[in-house]
Amino acid sequence: MRRRARLAVLVLCVVVAAGCAHYPLNARLAAPSGSGGYRFPQMVVDRPDPADELFVCLSFSGGGTRAAAFAHGALLRLRSTDIGRGRSLLDEVDCIAGISGGAFMAAYYGLFGAAGLDTFDDRFLKRDLQVELARRVANPVNLVRLASPYFSRIDLAAELYDETVFGRRTFADLAARPRPFVILHATSMANGAPFEFTQAEFDFLGSDLGSFPVARAVAASSAFPFLLSPVSLRSFDTPRGYEVPDDVTDGLEERELNPGRYYWAVQHIDLMTRDPRAPAATTPDAKTPAEKWVHLLDGGLADNIGLRSILRAYDRTSGFLRQRINAGHIKRFVLIAVNARTDPPETLSRREASPGIVDVFMKTATVSMETVSFDTIEHALQRQSEREQAQTNIRRCNEQLAKCGAPPFSGLAQEIRTCFIHIDFEGLPSPAREELLAYPTTFALSEEQLRRLREAAGALLDSSESFRQLVRVLRGEPGVGAGLEGVRGNCS
Repeated sequence: MRRRARLAVLVLCVVVAAGCAHYPLNARLAAPSGSGGYRFPQMVVDRPDPADELFVCLSFSGGGTRAAAFAHGALLRLRSTDIGRGRSLLDEVDCIAGISGGAFMAAYYGLFGAAGLDTFDDRFLKRDLQVELARRVANPVNLVRLASPYFSRIDLAAELYDETVFGRRTFADLAARPRPFVILHATSMANGAPFEFTQAEFDFLGSDLGSFPVARAVAASSAFPFLLSPVSLRSFDTPRGYEVPDDVTDGLEERELNPGRYYWAVQHIDLMTRDPRAPAATTPDAKTPAEKWVHLLDGGLADNIGLRSILRAYDRTSGFLRQRINAGHIKRFVLIAVNARTDPPETLSRREASPGIVDVFMKTATVSMETVSFDTIEHALQRQSEREQAQTNIRRCNEQLAKCGAPPFSGLAQEIRTCFIHIDFEGLPSPAREELLAYPTTFALSEEQLRRLREAAGALLDSSESFRQLVRVLRGEPGVGAGLEGVRGNCS
């Protein structure tokens, strides 16, 4: 009888423990954040920051440990690239966008700086996180927690990253090191929209990003469908006095003129518990907004190379890049995309049998990533070319107007030099190219594979004519800097 009673008590305790398990909730925002929180430092129009003159942004793609090691190699190469005056090119990095595996490197460097490059190997790259996570799942205590509908594998993964990789750091710790500004990406499960872990994005949720664990954002960015469950955030009613940014309200008016901007605006409104376009409730018994939740999956589903957030900051009038360009603070803008895309040997077209469910799932989940990535790279190249060509045309027009004594045409607010550099394994010679393209997307690679990935990043940068041209210009080497006007890929 006693044994049955003890067993009943044990079962009851297990049920209670399972019911109590819940993932950490994001915090409510008490008051409108304004210019505070984790966002790029506020710009003062009449007091340019010298750090803005040469503005360097990096993007790190998804791809598990493969992507993290490739990004690590790129940062090491930038650290060893002397540009004069006792500074390296790494010292000039102002923002980093990270996706999935690349998010680990972006967040780690953002938290620990250049010194972190020497510890990232042991803290992340050389470990087999897949085995470590499997051991946590097999722990009887965690098996009980996983029985809760409000706690899942992704929460165990976030705990593992928090304790062993990021040292329980939060976005408040990232804010304490304002440069580089780190943009970690996920994808909204509801509508496939990109989601950025910045206070500007959390404002729509009525939530404070400062206390949110960096590891949890990285976990969301790498939550590949089916293998890991989504990370969930609560959307609160926005605090009194909050105003939707002009970029969003203006975008809502441009459905026919600018569909892309319209749907970008709608996707942000969808994050809110209350649609600001709806009539305000005036009766005392008006119902409060229904609870709303945002479920986030792998950032690579919306943008697997991380460039789009930087391009939005370049294109949008409220973007930290656009504001500094228009104010004349940025003289040279450099964007380096570190793309660890994979392309293993294709075998499906050599089989007579119809592909199985696993093959169909993997292709369904990943095939659109490459298409979007190629489109994004092409868009970045076009934006560079268009800017350079427009500046050249205006300069030539003004030269002709000056001959006639006519006032100059103002055109673009400020003239800047742009430089876009993209590295991926396709730039390697054979057979190294085929070897690295075949590396799996996993969280466990051998030390030899890690070494090859790091060396490949450095070699690809060294072999890039755009990168070499940029370094020569920054060093002020004689005979460099005149440039080839309007030429795509020009980094003079």
